[in-house]
Amino acid sequence: MTLSRFGRISKAFVVSVAIGLGMTACGGGTIGYMWVLGTQYNQIAGFKIDDFTGNLTATVNSPYSSGGTNPVSIVVKPGGRFVFVINKGNATVAGNIAVFSVGDDGILTYEQTYSSAGSTPVWASTDGTGNFLYVLDQQCTACADYATKANGDITVFAIDGTTGRLQLVPNQNVKNAAGQQLNYFEVGYKPTMFRVGGGSCVYTLDSDQSIFPYSVGSGGQLVLPANSVYQTGAVNLTSLNVGGNSIYLTDALTGNVPGVVYPYTPGTNCSLSVQQGGAVANLPLTADPSYSLTDSKGKYLYVVNHSTTNSQNANSSISAFTIDPTTGRLQGLSDVANPYAVGNGPVCMIEDPSSQYVYTSNYIDGTVTGKVINQNTGQLSDMTRGSTFPAVGLATCLTVSGVVD
Repeated sequence: MTLSRFGRISKAFVVSVAIGLGMTACGGGTIGYMWVLGTQYNQIAGFKIDDFTGNLTATVNSPYSSGGTNPVSIVVKPGGRFVFVINKGNATVAGNIAVFSVGDDGILTYEQTYSSAGSTPVWASTDGTGNFLYVLDQQCTACADYATKANGDITVFAIDGTTGRLQLVPNQNVKNAAGQQLNYFEVGYKPTMFRVGGGSCVYTLDSDQSIFPYSVGSGGQLVLPANSVYQTGAVNLTSLNVGGNSIYLTDALTGNVPGVVYPYTPGTNCSLSVQQGGAVANLPLTADPSYSLTDSKGKYLYVVNHSTTNSQNANSSISAFTIDPTTGRLQGLSDVANPYAVGNGPVCMIEDPSSQYVYTSNYIDGTVTGKVINQNTGQLSDMTRGSTFPAVGLATCLTVSGVVD
């Protein structure tokens, strides 16, 4: 078990407190921190994650202001010292990137805000090294042909490892008509999210059902590979997930239907090829798959279903699949409880730092649902001390961190 950092408190005092509380090596301490965004009041709910039960308890001063309007994406820098929040903004307030430092027991302290190159930022991630922050804008307002193409962009920032401050990284490969380097990397039509795959590729999901690839170069640069935009032929792509040696896309199709999952294999130059067997049907009694997560061991895929087709049970749910270790092929996990009920309107999902638990952020009821992972089967079950935790209104995405170093 790994305990959280206790600042200037001595190790001897930590041990005495643990004994007094009855904590043992089997669990009972804090194994990490969680932060959940909420758009209703532009807040961040902070939690400590209990090792033994997965229970969430609020951190001091939670909830925190998001530093902007309409927070939709949140990223923690590897090492846990800094958190970056993407505030999408609205028709009257510009979006931004808010930087927070992480203190003892997961307490957030606002540091500074930054602007991306375009407008309407919607997603962010660090690169494989944790030294660069990639921010996705739905509108590349600086693009010369934005009025006709309505493309988005990725803004790249270098992260100062000591202060968390961001420094814009210019595009060294493309210049404008005046011979100046661009301060963005253009992607496709109205992008919604991206994933960094294997540390060497960035795959952006665009609203025209295509995937725009970049390879990751030195110094945080994004390089357009020989392969151009990949046309998926999907109907209503809602998420893109990189897990192990596969990439999974969720397609909600149209109407109140279960939807499908498209498994792909990444290749050279960030190419994509459909895995043998093609699309995999989502489980019955589900609808509107909105997100997916591959567990840390690459054995199971969990699909978050925003809605349901079950007139007898109105719960949103998680569909669980096993992943064939050789082919990546998906198979619905054999369990009468699968799909597993969660809160109302889930939009994001995360695995805790110890790989014991998974959590969904539920937009409609403003809660977090936690589940215990059976390490041998991938089955999910309720936590022993309750699986529903109040977060903040209209919860969007969430992230977790282990110890802060």
